[in-house]
Amino acid sequence: FISLSVSSLNQHMETHSDKKPHVCHLCHKAFSTATLLDNHLNVHAGTRPHKCSDCDKAYVTSSELLRHRRYKHTLEKPFKCSLCEYASVEASKLKRHIRSHTGERPYACDLCSYASADAGKLKRHKITHSGEKPYECCVCQARFTQHYTMKVHMLQKHEENAPRYQCPHCTTSLRRKSDLRVHLQKLHSYVAVAMKCSYCEAAFHERSALIQHKKTHRSEKRYRSEKRFRCDQCSYACKE
Repeated sequence: FISLSVSSLNQHMETHSDKKPHVCHLCHKAFSTATLLDNHLNVHAGTRPHKCSDCDKAYVTSSELLRHRRYKHTLEKPFKCSLCEYASVEASKLKRHIRSHTGERPYACDLCSYASADAGKLKRHKITHSGEKPYECCVCQARFTQHYTMKVHMLQKHEENAPRYQCPHCTTSLRRKSDLRVHLQKLHSYVAVAMKCSYCEAAFHERSALIQHKKTHRSEKRYRSEKRFRCDQCSYACKE
């Protein structure tokens, strides 16, 4: 964190303190800074005081508004990787991306050897140990530990009852129209600045094309790891 204002720096330093002197008078939840408390009170009141000047969106916190403006209007990506061309709207995403270079997996399961670079993936993994099944089939009420497993069940067991929206650009099919809209926006929308591959110089204007391209690199790595013994005179390789 860098600031031109001493007061802003002091306010930021409060977020690292264990002290939480600002207490909500409605639910008694405590916060380290007055700003965090104000944001929390907005949730109670249902108010969204931070309004976007370019559209009709409004948000509870100024940070939410800033993130919205970067994603939808300014397209600014201030957090840049020093090792490749990757840049992000959010610092947290850059931090997660850097782990793809370092190989760091800080989120480790305390019940097995699984570890992940992403906290969300660890949370989903832990469900396999707890026996919890949070995902329910809307047709037969069968329950599943993973969302993907439930989707497969729906397609295999209830295909005639499950309305599917087919992506016009790939083989993906989704049950809800809203899911298809998100899928199209994230994977198939054209971006003006081409996204570069982190393994080579290739660049793509659609995220789906970049994802498919990166799979070729992973396949190459897997092939090379499986066939360790290579001829120095030609392309022949073998496992043993």
